[in-house]
Parts: sequence; C-alpha cells; structure tokens
Amino acid sequence: MSAQSGPEPESVRQEHRAVEGTGVHGFGSGPADVVETWGKAPPEPPRRHPRDGRGRSWVTVGFGLGLGASLAWLAVQTVLRVSSMLTLLLLAVFIAISLEPLVAGFTRRGLRRGWAVAIVLTGFIVVLGGFLALVIPPVTKEISAVVDAVPGWLQQVHDHQSAIGRLEDRYHLVERAKQQIGSGGGATGLAGGVLGAGQMVLSTLTSTAIVITVTLYCMAALPAIKQFCYRFVAVGRRERVEGMAEEIMNRIGKFMLGNLVTSGIAGVATFAWCAATGVPYAAALGIFTALMDLIPIVGSTLAGIAVSLVALSVSLPIAIATAAFYVVFRIAEDYLIVPRAMKFAVDVHPLVTVLAVLVGGALLGIIGALVAIPAAVAVGLVLDEYVFPRKEERK
Repeated sequence: MSAQSGPEPESVRQEHRAVEGTGVHGFGSGPADVVETWGKAPPEPPRRHPRDGRGRSWVTVGFGLGLGASLAWLAVQTVLRVSSMLTLLLLAVFIAISLEPLVAGFTRRGLRRGWAVAIVLTGFIVVLGGFLALVIPPVTKEISAVVDAVPGWLQQVHDHQSAIGRLEDRYHLVERAKQQIGSGGGATGLAGGVLGAGQMVLSTLTSTAIVITVTLYCMAALPAIKQFCYRFVAVGRRERVEGMAEEIMNRIGKFMLGNLVTSGIAGVATFAWCAATGVPYAAALGIFTALMDLIPIVGSTLAGIAVSLVALSVSLPIAIATAAFYVVFRIAEDYLIVPRAMKFAVDVHPLVTVLAVLVGGALLGIIGALVAIPAAVAVGLVLDEYVFPRKEERK
C-alpha cells in the first residue's frame, strides 16, 4: 500500500492484529512463535482416565463390598481365636517393660545386657520357686487330711445323732448322689471335672512357660525392638515420638517398682499378723497376699477375704479380727503407703484409676486390671503432649 493511499480502515487493522495474535498456523502469538512451532503437530487434548465420567457397575460394587466384608469377618474371627495368645504376649511385654529399670540399673554398673537379664530372671524364678515351695506342702497336707477324713464322714452319715447324719436325714444327700451317679450324669460330670482340672493345670503351665519365654526374649532385645518400631515414624517426628515412648516406659517401670514395694509391705504385714494370731501357713499367706496386692484396687481385698477364711480354722473371733485388720490395712495402704510409693511414678486421678481398672478387668480379666493404670498413664501423657496443645492453639 502506497503512502498516498491513506490510512487503513479500522476493520483491516483489526484483522491484521487477529492474524498476528494467532500466528501463521494459529499456534503462537507472533513471528517468534511461527519460527518455533513451524512444522510441529498441534498439541493433543488431555486424555481422560477410562474410569472418569463413567459409573461403576453394580456387580463391581457388590463384589467389592462382599470381599471387604468377608475379609473383615475373617480378621475378627482370627483375632478372637488368638485373643488368649495375644493376652499372654501383652502380659509378657508389660513384664519386660516393667523390669527394664532393673536391667538398665545393672547395665549402668558395667554388666552386659545379657547378664543383667539373666540376673533379673533368676531372681524372678527364685521368688516363684520359693512361693511354690511354701504353698505346695500345705496344700498337699490338707488334701491328704481330707482323703483320710472321708471314712469318718461316711460313718457319721449313718449316725443320726451327728450333724452330718441329721443333714442326711433331712435332705437325703446320699440318695440324691446315687441317683445322679446311676443316671450317668454324675459320672459324666465327675469325669468332666477331672479332665477339666487336668486341662486347666496344663493350660496354666503352658501359659506360664510362654510368658517367661517371651519375656526373656523381649528383655534381651528391647532396645532393638524399640529402634525397629521407631523406624515406622517419620524422621521429622521421630525424636518427639521417641521421647514420649521413653517417658511412658519409664512411668510404667516406676509404677511397677512402686507396686512391688506396696505388695511387699502387704505380704510382710500379713505374715506378721498370721504369726502373731496363730493363723496357719503364715509365710504362704504372706506371699499370696503380696502377689494378689499387685492387682490394683481389688487384689488386697480378695487376699483379705482368703486369709480371713483360713483364720476360721483357728476360731471365729480370730477370723473377725483378721477381717478388721485387713480393713484397717486397706485404708492405711490407700491413704498412706500408696501415695508415698507412687509419688514419683504416676499422677492419675483416683476416679480415672478406678474406671481404668474396671474396664481393664472387664476386657482382659486380671491381666487387664494389672495393666490398666499404666495404660491410663500412657493415654494421659499422649493427651497432654499431642491433643490438648492443639486444642488450646486453635482457641
């Protein structure tokens, strides 16, 4: 276009700008884009996933739900079948963590960890063996006395002037027993009772062996087990989690040491009372009370009931005095002994302690009651460290 032809119309200028904005092939925004994109194929549109925009069939959804429900049911059934074994493993781990302060004390004195574990385990076996040595002879003696007394009882049954004879005349116990045995129910029940007692003894021995073996391995390899578990935590949070875990295990160890101290005091007090009042088997009852006192809240009460029943063999006043002694001792234990023994171990409200023991006992029996307070301590530490600070920051 010559210089004399005049300015271009506005429509022509707009058309030129549109062409320059799209490039020769519509790929760029100017001459440079024309050079860079010359000879290249236009970009392909993004591909969508085959499942995007398409609903799943009811067959696929139903199959997935059915498979998930079946796997969940199998998992629950598996846990229920091995629940007793899991309980024993939990007890073994708890004992290993509880005895860790003793093992750590020996290792700080220069002993290797294997020797420290062997010393602690030897002490535990000695205590257990001493308890059995004190308990088995009296129990055997009482069983022999019962067997020897059976002929005399049978003779008294036919004596209408004796107490047993009067009970027989009134309730006809022998006749009822013969009917039960004749119908087969008594014999079956007796055989079942004998087999059940044998199975219980065998199960107890097996469970004890499992707990001791797993405890031994856990005590020997506890540092390696802790390091392995810490590897599942992200590196950025690992140090904080390690500190929290070490604090929890430290509290558990202190709690068990304090519990051992209070149980020892209860055992010594029981031995002294039984020896002073003439209640038989003072040493065995003292160790029994010490072991039962390890169970929080209910242990010392059950031990007091058992010792009071044994005191009935002496006289009724001695049994009443024994029951009163345990009531006084329980008050002193709750308000004087336990607070001082647990001062540096746990800091849990009494209501939380009671609820934890009740829930643990309902779930896992005696083992649950034993580990309830350390579990409550661990939950409290986790709440104080992770949950409550976040809630306060949001406010």
